[in-house]
Amino acid sequence: MADEILLAEPSDISTISIVDEMRSSYLDYAMSVIVSRALPDVRDGLKPVHRRILWASQEGGFVAGRAYRKCAKIVGDVMGNYHPHGDSAIYEALARLAQDWSMRVPLIDGQGNFGSMDPDPPASMRYTEARLAKVANFLLGDVDKDTVDFAPNYDGSTREPTVLPARFPNLLVNGAGGIAVGMATNVPPHNLGEVVDACLAYIARSVEGGDAITTEELMQIVPGPDFPTGAIIMGRVGTRLAYETGRGSIVVRSRHEIEERGERRTIVLTEIPYQQGKDALVARIAEAVKEKRVEGVSEVRDLSNREGVRIVIDLKRDATVDVVLNQLWRHTPAQGSFPANMLAIRGGRPELLNLRDIIEAFVRFREEVITRRSKYELARARERAHVLLGLVIAVTNMDEVVRIIRGSASPAEAREALLRREWPIDQIRSYIMLVEAIEPQADADVYRLSDAQVKAILDLRLNRLTALGREEIGDELKELAGSIAALLHILADRGRLYEVMREELAAVRAEFATPRRTQIAAAAEGIEDEDLIEREDMVVTVTVGGYIKRTPLDAFRAQRRGGKGRAGMATKDEDAIVGLFVTSTHTPVLFFSTAGKAYRLKVWRLPEGGPATRGRPMVNLLPLGPGETISAVLPLPEDEADWARLHVMFATANGLVRRNSMDQFANIPRAGKIAMRFATEEGEEETGDRLIGVSLLSQADDVLLATRQGRAIRFPGTAVREFQSRTSAGVRGMRLASGDEVISLSILAGRDSGREEFILTVCANGYGKRTSAHEYRRTNRGGQGITNIGNLDRNGPVVASFPAHAGEQLMLVTDQAKLIRQSVGDTRVIGRGAAGVRLFDVAAGEHVVSAARIDEPDEEVATTLDELADARADGLTVDDGTGPETMDERQAEDDE
Repeated sequence: MADEILLAEPSDISTISIVDEMRSSYLDYAMSVIVSRALPDVRDGLKPVHRRILWASQEGGFVAGRAYRKCAKIVGDVMGNYHPHGDSAIYEALARLAQDWSMRVPLIDGQGNFGSMDPDPPASMRYTEARLAKVANFLLGDVDKDTVDFAPNYDGSTREPTVLPARFPNLLVNGAGGIAVGMATNVPPHNLGEVVDACLAYIARSVEGGDAITTEELMQIVPGPDFPTGAIIMGRVGTRLAYETGRGSIVVRSRHEIEERGERRTIVLTEIPYQQGKDALVARIAEAVKEKRVEGVSEVRDLSNREGVRIVIDLKRDATVDVVLNQLWRHTPAQGSFPANMLAIRGGRPELLNLRDIIEAFVRFREEVITRRSKYELARARERAHVLLGLVIAVTNMDEVVRIIRGSASPAEAREALLRREWPIDQIRSYIMLVEAIEPQADADVYRLSDAQVKAILDLRLNRLTALGREEIGDELKELAGSIAALLHILADRGRLYEVMREELAAVRAEFATPRRTQIAAAAEGIEDEDLIEREDMVVTVTVGGYIKRTPLDAFRAQRRGGKGRAGMATKDEDAIVGLFVTSTHTPVLFFSTAGKAYRLKVWRLPEGGPATRGRPMVNLLPLGPGETISAVLPLPEDEADWARLHVMFATANGLVRRNSMDQFANIPRAGKIAMRFATEEGEEETGDRLIGVSLLSQADDVLLATRQGRAIRFPGTAVREFQSRTSAGVRGMRLASGDEVISLSILAGRDSGREEFILTVCANGYGKRTSAHEYRRTNRGGQGITNIGNLDRNGPVVASFPAHAGEQLMLVTDQAKLIRQSVGDTRVIGRGAAGVRLFDVAAGEHVVSAARIDEPDEEVATTLDELADARADGLTVDDGTGPETMDERQAEDDE
């Protein structure tokens, strides 16, 4: 053998490039997969396996109206005759055609277990039965009238259609999905009625002429996909992109209902996104609940049945429905996207098609089908009319025909005799005129029979040789004449052809169109992180060392005035709490740094911690530079519509103030924005000044500055001109004594407001008082101010001074990280120069470093502003429900 190889002539061996061979072989394989297996044809919307299933069912007689047949029989016929790729693949494709949750209009009528949307697989093919659905007739109709091309099957033993003469655009109605070599398709299903209407609109514009119909106009008719599982399409952006370019991501959200049973609320998902397995969805929701990505859920149950989907999500008592829903949309497949990729075979090549392309391709295909069908029917009608003319001659000349036949020795001799015989044309001229242009002998004097006519005469039954038979033949000829004229009209007039197409499309719509299942809702503008956060009151705490945290307000309980407090934040020895305010998780907060920059965060982005935790360094939350720390924190109104009427008032420890429009801080990038610079006076060089407060105010508000040494000044906010620059240091708000500094900035309602406010002043040794704001007279900006509180030797330096009312609560924090929460109403109203009462029983060496007003109703305090005004007029004060006392008696008690 080896010798024979060595002796082979060089001319018998050809050299080829392995690269070329691999390229050629791979391309052949790729095109086979693309064209013959994975991608649908734009004309009938079917992949080869689906087309062969329908064709084999038609050939086998497994059609609507007849008995169901075992799926094993159908699969066997398909595999044996047309599709030699394995029975399991064929059966899976057949089962999908019968699933009403997979197909918008199922093409197979199945009997038995064809799976579920859980997704459970269908039962074995030996147990299930199927037949063609009635709508499949409109895909297969006229296939035997030369409307489409046929090709040999895989072994040449029979022939199969290369495409079905579909009467509706099945590619859009039922969609398609498949993965080929280097490409994939994913066409969403649509509503049959809407798609047919779009085709009719396209045809109408084509008949009228003018500009072609646009995708925008088609979208007015087909607003979006219509999934068999319903659900809700969020917005039109993804749909528009898919319809215009062929690719787009369509956001689909589960349909839900809210059920209430007493205090309990339940979210019930009744429709889920297309192609989303129900069991997998329930498992993912349960997993998200377990991992705390979805909070407020107590139980998840699947109560679905034959009547539809019912996924029950029980909520906890304190859960907010909207927040839980947003968490479901963000973290589970209850909301997903359908990646539309409308790739299909057009003209033998894979192409990415938009909505108009698909409708145009279908209309062109139907035009070809109707033309070929009309030609086929015209040819058959003419053939039949030709035969009928021969029968007319036979009936008209019955005696002569009988004589010729009886006189012939054999049928062949009779045939030859009839072919040679010339018949008078006048006898059939009127019949010839009925079927115009099919008989060239119409102008001759005699008529000769053709082979087909002679054969029909010889096959003629005796009962047709009567006058009645002659009349029947004439009636049939007249009917054929009408059919021929109609077919010639279709072939000659494109407008008439389109009219036929419209009639056929309208018939499909009338019989099979159903209401839309998928709702199209306005876009949700995306689910922001904030939408996933429960609205909750928070205490925000800031320390000297730059730590910050948020703690639920419920973590602090109220105590009586003079209590011992409770353990608070665990701070370092050199750290202390310097800022504390109560706000909502959705409130935006401005941070002002020592470098004069402003930053903004929502409260929910701050780290959460318990009362005893330190929080996190702000340098980890904000892009602070080297040596830069946060010096002031300002909570803003949650509703940005309120910002337009507000200004920002700045105050520094050296008594400088500045007023800016809130608009200058509306848009703050993540890297921050320059807010101000520090100096002793406007235009002078920078000194060791620092920002001590930033507040919002309106045009009618007053500004109250309080100092550490017990002084205060009140002046109108408009006394400070509005600065257009954010880098200015401002103007003098208060002239300070040596060693004094401003420690708080408060905004009071103007005297014309008619409201009485009360200034709560807190000192480092735990003493404090409330005083009517009316006792703080309005003066000019830049003065030395008036007395705010007396007896600083006992009280210690002032820590805070701000408006507070009896219906609110007060939170105090010490440098030993103790906290106390008490009713503001426990602190009585006394004069501006009084020394105050004990608020916090601090330990030796312990000092109050921060105080905050909590805007929360106090159920134990029923005091109204009117009662306080009456009590002060009588020289009395109203305590915490124990009855009025004289100011002197209460002061003596406190002194003891």
